[in-house]
Amino acid sequence: MSASKKQSPFLNRELSWLEFNQRVLDEAANENVPLLDRLTFTAITSRNLDEFVRVRVGGLTWQQSKHASLLDPSGLTAAEQLDAVHTRMRTMVSDQYKLYNDTLSPLLSEINLTQRRLSELDPAQKDHVEHYFETELFPTLTPMILESGPDQPVLCNQLLYVGIRIKREGDDAESRTAVLPLNPAMPRTVPIPAGGHHDYVLVDDIIVHYIDRFFPGETILEAVRLRISRNADMAVSEDFAANLLSEMENVLAARRSSACTRLEIEHTASRTMIAFLKRALNLADAMITTIDGPLDLSYLMDLARTRGLNSHRYDDYPPQPSPDIDQTLSMFNTISQQDILLQHPYHSFEPVVRFIEEAAHDPGVIAIKQILYRTSSDSRVVDALIEAARQGKMVTVLVELKARFDEARNVERAHELEAAGAQVIYGIKNYKTHAKLCIVMRREPRGIVRYMHFGTGNYNETTARLYTDISYLTCNPELGSDASTFFNTICGYSQPQAYHHLHAAPISLRDHLLSMIASETERARQGRKAHIMVKINSLVDEPLIEALYAASQAGVKIELNIRGICCLRPGVKGLSENISVISIIDRFLEHSRIFYCLHGGEERLYISSADWMPRNLDRRIELLIPILDPTCHKQLLANLCMGFKDDQKARKQSGNGSYKPPTGARSKKPVRSQASIYDGIVKQVERTQKKHPSYFEPHRPPTKGIH
Repeated sequence: MSASKKQSPFLNRELSWLEFNQRVLDEAANENVPLLDRLTFTAITSRNLDEFVRVRVGGLTWQQSKHASLLDPSGLTAAEQLDAVHTRMRTMVSDQYKLYNDTLSPLLSEINLTQRRLSELDPAQKDHVEHYFETELFPTLTPMILESGPDQPVLCNQLLYVGIRIKREGDDAESRTAVLPLNPAMPRTVPIPAGGHHDYVLVDDIIVHYIDRFFPGETILEAVRLRISRNADMAVSEDFAANLLSEMENVLAARRSSACTRLEIEHTASRTMIAFLKRALNLADAMITTIDGPLDLSYLMDLARTRGLNSHRYDDYPPQPSPDIDQTLSMFNTISQQDILLQHPYHSFEPVVRFIEEAAHDPGVIAIKQILYRTSSDSRVVDALIEAARQGKMVTVLVELKARFDEARNVERAHELEAAGAQVIYGIKNYKTHAKLCIVMRREPRGIVRYMHFGTGNYNETTARLYTDISYLTCNPELGSDASTFFNTICGYSQPQAYHHLHAAPISLRDHLLSMIASETERARQGRKAHIMVKINSLVDEPLIEALYAASQAGVKIELNIRGICCLRPGVKGLSENISVISIIDRFLEHSRIFYCLHGGEERLYISSADWMPRNLDRRIELLIPILDPTCHKQLLANLCMGFKDDQKARKQSGNGSYKPPTGARSKKPVRSQASIYDGIVKQVERTQKKHPSYFEPHRPPTKGIH
C-alpha cells in the first residue's frame, strides 16, 4: 500500500460521523428544500448530536481514562480525538444556531409561524399565558436545591432545566443554586391566540417569566436554561449476569446517573452559575457549550408538523402497493408463486405486517420464528405474534435487549410475549442480534413449507415510512433450510453449520465479502472487467477497506454509496484512484445495505442487515442474503444503480474526508435518486392497474334459505 507516511490510509471515525451530521445540516441550510423540511433537518442534527455525545464522546472519555496511549486506525489517541471532536462540535453548534436565528426563524415568521416573547403579547394573550402557567405548569413542577457534595439530586439525561440562583431577602449568606426540571410529557411550545396565525411561546420562556412564583420571599439573581448529557456507552456484563433481563434493567438504571459528557447552558449564564455547575458535575471546560437560542432544537420536529402549512413541505410520497402482490390472495399463495422484493418506503410495509398477521390466524401455520431488534411503540407485528401464541402456535421470538435506547420498550414487549405463551430468547450472550428474519412454517399438501421475510431494516411500521430499506419474501427451499439452520444455531447454542446461500456474522460474513472482493481483484489483474458496487450506512472495517484499496490498485471499478461514516479515503493516487464515494441525504433516511459484484458476468447481488464495521462483523449476529430470483435481482440492481446517478442530493467524498456536490457533466435531466425510484414504482403500479383493472361488485341480499 503506497499511502503517504505522514497520512494514515484511514479517516477518523468520529470526525467522519460529524461530517455526516454536517451534511444533514447542509440540507437544513439548502434554500431549495421546503422550509418546514429544513426545520426537520435542523431537529435531526440536534437529535443526532445528542446521541453522538452520549455514546461516542462518552466512550472516548472512558477510553482516555483507561487506555490513554491507545491509537485509533487514523493514528489518534482518545485525548486527541476528544480535542478534535469538541472543536468540530463547537463549530457545528454555532452554525446550527446561526442558521436557526438568522435564517429559519425569520422565514417562519413570514409564514405566520412565529415564536413570540412574552413582552410582545397583548393583554388578552398575556392572560392566556398566565392561565396556562397557573393551571398546567405551576401545579406539576417542583424546584430542587443543588449542592456541591455527593448528596445532590441527580439531574436527568438530556432533560431541560431552568437553573436558578436565589438569595433570601436581607440574608448576607452566599446565593444558593436550584434547578427546575421541565415536564418531558408536556409540549415544548404553547400556541397563542393570534387571529389565524400559528404564533407560540416556549414553555421554558413562560417558566422563566414566572420563576419568582416558585420562590416566595427569595430574590431571583439569575434564571437560565441548561441541559446535561450523560454517558450511555455502557455494556451488559454478561459474563457475570445470571439473568440478562435483570442485568439490562441495571444498565438502564446506571445510565441515569452516569458521568456527564456535556453541559449546554444559555449564553447569558453568569460565571458564578457556570463555575458552580462545572464543580458539581465534574466537567472540563471543553464539555461546556453556551447556547445563543433555544436549547434542544429537537422540538422543531413537532413544530414542522404544524397543520395548515402543507405548501411549505415536500409533496407527500404515499407508499405504493406492490404490483406483484394480489390483494385478493393470501400472502402465502402470492409468495408460493414468486419471490417478492419490496423497496421501502416507496413500497408499503403493509405486506410484511400482513404476512405475519396472516400467519397468526392461518390454521395451516404451525410455527413462527422471528428476530426483533427495534419495534414501534404500538407494533402490529408484536401484537400478531402474541395472538399466534394465544392460538396455540409455536412462537419463538429472539428479542434483542441490547438495542441501544430501545431496551425499555423491548423489555416490556418481551414480557407481553411471554405472558401469551411465546418462547422468548433474550439475545445471545456476548453478541447483539441485529439480523432481520421471520420464518413461518406452514403445513400444506406438499408438506411443511417455510416462508421467509429477510430485511435490511427493523420490524417497525413507523420507521418503515421514513427509512429506505429492502424486504425479500420467499419460500425458496434452500434459503428456508439456511434460515432454519441459522435460527436454530443462534437460539440453540449449537455449533455453526454450513449454509447453502446465507452468510452470517460473526462467522463467515466478512470472509465471504473479502472473498468476493478478492475474486474481482484477481479478474482485474487478469485484464478482465471487474466492478463492485456497495450501499451501506457506515464503512469502518480495516480488513475490508484494505481489500478495497487492493482491488482499486488492481483496476477494479468500485462505487460506494455510504450515508454516514466512511473511514476509507477515495481517489488518492496510488491508493484508491478507482474508488468513488458518495453520500445521499434526502427526505428519507438511506438505510438499506446492498452489495454487488460483476463476478465475471455472473452477477452477485446481496442484501444485508450489516454495515461494514467491526461491531457488526465481529460482535453482532448479522445476515448476508443473496437475491436469487431474477426479477427481484433486476429490480434491486436498478435501485442500487440509481443512487450513483444522483446529481441533486448526492455529495462526493474527497480523500481528506470532506464532501461536495458531484462535479463534471450533469445529465440533461437532473437525477434525484429517491424521487426517481419512487416515480418508477408509481408508473409500474399504474401499468399493472391498467392491465388488471379493478371490478366493483354490488352487495346483494343473501339468497333465502342460504346462511
